Amino acid sequence: MGGALTAGGSNRLLTPEEVAAWLKVGEITVKNKYRAWGIKAQKVGRLLRFRERDIAAYLEKNYG
Repeated sequence: MGGALTAGGSNRLLTPEEVAAWLKVGEITVKNKYRAWGIKAQKVGRLLRFRERDIAAYLEKNYG
């Protein structure tokens, strides 16, 4: 399994659907709440993507 790993975790980009499955919430919830949750998003063209390490950091900070 390849990928750019850093001390902070993977730089792999996740779709809102993948983030929703990880957080056990709906995809629409992710799209509506990621800013309020303080999760950074990346725009790839018009598509919203999230770095795996940012989701892991959010979980650790809030639920770790």
